[in-house]
Amino acid sequence: MSRIGKAFESGKAFIPFITCGDPDLGTTKKAVLEMVANGADMIELGIPFSDPTAEGPVIQSANVRALSGGVTTDDVFELVKELRREIDIPLVFMTYANVVFSYGIDEFLAKCNSYGIDGIILPDLPYEEKEEFAPTCRKYGVDLISLIAPTSANRIAMIAKEAEGFIYIVSSLGVTGTRSEINTDLASIVEVIRSSTDVPCAIGFGISTPEQAKRMADIADGAIVGSAIVKYLERYGREAAPYIGEYVKTMKDAIR
Repeated sequence: MSRIGKAFESGKAFIPFITCGDPDLGTTKKAVLEMVANGADMIELGIPFSDPTAEGPVIQSANVRALSGGVTTDDVFELVKELRREIDIPLVFMTYANVVFSYGIDEFLAKCNSYGIDGIILPDLPYEEKEEFAPTCRKYGVDLISLIAPTSANRIAMIAKEAEGFIYIVSSLGVTGTRSEINTDLASIVEVIRSSTDVPCAIGFGISTPEQAKRMADIADGAIVGSAIVKYLERYGREAAPYIGEYVKTMKDAIR
């Protein structure tokens, strides 16, 4: 079993997201360590990109702040190397196909393997084009995480059958960001996934409160939160880490 699979072994998984380098990499490291100390089961590390099409204004702004600070993909790899000296929970990259493509698919995934990245999420990679990346991911033992959205409809079973690591269920149409209500029939999506694969699934996009996290974790195997965490960085900057740690504890406690 991969390290990602183990994150779901002892109950519902809480998976926070953070944009690397917002406002600087030192703050990212402190925030990640706080999240792990407060119960995070896996961390999504966002590699800053100039055109993050899946993101709403909160995470878009985080990308701008990180890039304005001069953060590069190599800098993010060095951060991962530092983190791996202190933590062993799964780390997955959330980035865009062009970041990997321009770096060099083979070189990027070889580095993921040697630096301790367990999986990669490419929200702009259509299912039909995943074979451009999937063989190299397999070569280096990096799970290519599949996304399933409300619009996936009759493709849910097909995507699920080939999924690796975990399945990222997109809760709502549109971009990332906190939402007051999530009205998608997620239980039906999970039912199709469960009949097609044993790979665990977690729900993201729009989750910000402990109540929402619990509701999503009751349906699936875990909950993913991004924008609500990035808002702490927007508000507190270099002082954000303890606030993020407290927030992660309340979310993890809610889904236990």
